[in-house]
Amino acid sequence: MENRKDQEYMERALSLASKGGGYVNPNPQVGAVVVNDGRVVGEGFHREFGAPHAEVEALEDAGPLAKDATMYVTLEPCVHYGKTPPCVDKIIETGIARVEVATRDPNPKVFGKGIEKMESNGIDVSLGLKEREAKERNEIYFHFVKAGRPFVLLKLAMTLDGKIATKSGDSHWISSEPAREMVHSLRARYSGVGVGVNTIISDDPRLNVRKADGPDGTRFIFDTRGNTPVNSRIFELESDAPTVVVSGEGLPEADLLPYKNSGAKVWQFPEREGVIDLEAFLKKMGKENYDSLMVEGGSEVAWSFLNQDLVDKILFFYSPGIIGGREAVPSVGGTGKEKVKDAIRIEEMDISRVGDDFSLVGYPLKR
Repeated sequence: MENRKDQEYMERALSLASKGGGYVNPNPQVGAVVVNDGRVVGEGFHREFGAPHAEVEALEDAGPLAKDATMYVTLEPCVHYGKTPPCVDKIIETGIARVEVATRDPNPKVFGKGIEKMESNGIDVSLGLKEREAKERNEIYFHFVKAGRPFVLLKLAMTLDGKIATKSGDSHWISSEPAREMVHSLRARYSGVGVGVNTIISDDPRLNVRKADGPDGTRFIFDTRGNTPVNSRIFELESDAPTVVVSGEGLPEADLLPYKNSGAKVWQFPEREGVIDLEAFLKKMGKENYDSLMVEGGSEVAWSFLNQDLVDKILFFYSPGIIGGREAVPSVGGTGKEKVKDAIRIEEMDISRVGDDFSLVGYPLKR
């Protein structure tokens, strides 16, 4: 039975896992700690896609002290060849005596097989220590493996009365500096960031990572009719990640050429009731190995994702102000629901303070 020290070691492994950030996408964030005779002798985490896994890093850090030691790892060690050799083989070779696994890997190539192989080679394996926390840490990975499409986070910043801009379109800055820093950290975690054309026109955002450490995600502009100004800052940005204009299928090549000439990519999709088929868009993202997308607005795009039942998680920031006005921009636009009973329900909500704002995190109940 696990004791307090076991929990502390797994908590350390979880903390290490988060250091992988968005560099590991579409792989999971994994951390590992090796303990021998009550002393931490090795640590590791998955640093980036294609790099050695956390278990290998921790074992190499421990060296000969790994023999007869205990390993604490946040995800079931892999048993198949991918970008790197199987971690299970390395664990067996080094003489680890016991392994604490937080949760199984949902990947069918691994699920249960890593644990089974370790046990068949005489290693004492325990499963489930800090399982809930481990699954939360890798909710993106778990979703992507099971659904085959990106995990979608809808992030919006609004006033207490639910406005994201005044009637003149002014929105700088509704959220506090700590909230904006948190958003940049999320941009570094998600493999894609998306906004609607109206947000590009009104705010001219760059959508890159500036207030946090981590890689830029691909920037997606949802623009059915090709109205994005080609001189927008998003096209001038120097980044390893591309910009993609997501447009309607019927847009002529002449309208798309300026975006392509600027270095951007163009993805075209059929429309459903005048709106881009976002399910088809997410399916293409999945095929392109994007595991996650953070949608940052505006109100029409927010409604499109919600109305097509494609939002997996919400993060709403509320600032302590009231704008008012019938013509001010609501956080979620579109046609909306006709009856209260048809409202999109949010569950597992958590509310916390972020600077002067407070954040609400929750999960839309799937229809």
